[in-house]
Amino acid sequence: MIHIDKIIIGFDSALRTLLTPAQTLRPVPGSSLPEAELTDAEKQLSSALMRVNHVGEVCAQALYQGQGLTARNNDVQQTLMQAAREETEHLAWTERRIAELGGRKSLLNPLWYGSSFAIGVVAGLLGDKWNLGFLAETEHQVGTHLASHLERLPLQDEKSRAIVKQMSIDEASHANMALSYGGAELPLPVKVTMKLGSKVMTHTAYWV
Repeated sequence: MIHIDKIIIGFDSALRTLLTPAQTLRPVPGSSLPEAELTDAEKQLSSALMRVNHVGEVCAQALYQGQGLTARNNDVQQTLMQAAREETEHLAWTERRIAELGGRKSLLNPLWYGSSFAIGVVAGLLGDKWNLGFLAETEHQVGTHLASHLERLPLQDEKSRAIVKQMSIDEASHANMALSYGGAELPLPVKVTMKLGSKVMTHTAYWV
């Protein structure tokens, strides 16, 4: 049974994610590095890639809120909330970097949040082992996506690269944590469907 306090907390989280600047307890990775001299084209590339990463963190917030809302086990709920807190920091880091590069966040963030929240709710309803398995697979796919960004970001853009590198470390930690709590490996068709959905999101967010 879903308690009303969880619904209120989830609604508050959605408003904070979409409407207010995210906060971070940890220092922003690369904040002490000097700003590199980037061409307009390089700035545009870095900004677009960081916008995609920001959308990924918006989706992560929504997924974890949806999963936490329907998770049955209290330990699983706490695991999801801990991951969500770290994802909030990623949200803050990418948001700040987009501003530094003179870019903008995705215009479709409310859509990304709503659709990801719904997926999270469904994952939670399937049971905790599948809930955690979905979390682990999501983080594995995000890790692959971040690795591709490290290949595409301009080499001299060390500030953006530092953020992406730390995000990669955190995402791997979240995946391992989910598996350690009993996450099940998802069926191949589900993994493929997740990858296809991720491609649609990342390609759209790159431009919009």
